[in-house]
Amino acid sequence: MTAYNVVRFRVKPGRDREFIDLHRKAKTDFRGWRNGALVKTGDQTYCFVGEWDSFNSIVAARPQMIGMLDSFRDMLEDLGSGLGVTDPISGEAVLQLNSAPKTAKRAKPKVKKKAAAKAARKPAKAKKKTAKKSKKKARRRRG
Repeated sequence: MTAYNVVRFRVKPGRDREFIDLHRKAKTDFRGWRNGALVKTGDQTYCFVGEWDSFNSIVAARPQMIGMLDSFRDMLEDLGSGLGVTDPISGEAVLQLNSAPKTAKRAKPKVKKKAAAKAARKPAKAKKKTAKKSKKKARRRRG
C-alpha cells in the first residue's frame, strides 16, 4: 500500500535559497522511494511530502532521512511547542485520489474568414433572387 511522509520546517532568515538547493541536490536513492515535493507554505516555512511503496519503506529509510536532515539542521528554526526543528508525520494511504481523465478536444475545422462570410451570404442572395423571380412572374401575369 502506498505510504507518505510529511515533514514541516521553518528556515532561518536568509537561508531559503540554500535550503531549497540542498533539497534539489539531495540523493533520494532510498529503497521504496517513489517521488517527493518541497512545498513553500509561507514566509520561511516549508513542507516536504514523500511518496513511498509502503510504510515499511519509510521505516527502513529513517536513518538515511535523519542523516539528510543533519546536513541542513543548522538552517532550521525551532518550531516551538516542544517539536524541535521538524514536525514529521507518516502513514499509509487509505484513499488514492486521481485526476479525471482528460478528454480529447475535437479539432474545429479551419475555415477561412472570407470563405465563411461568403458562405453566410449565399443563402441571403438566393432568397433575394427567388423573391425577384416571384415579382417578375407576378408582373407578367398581370400584364
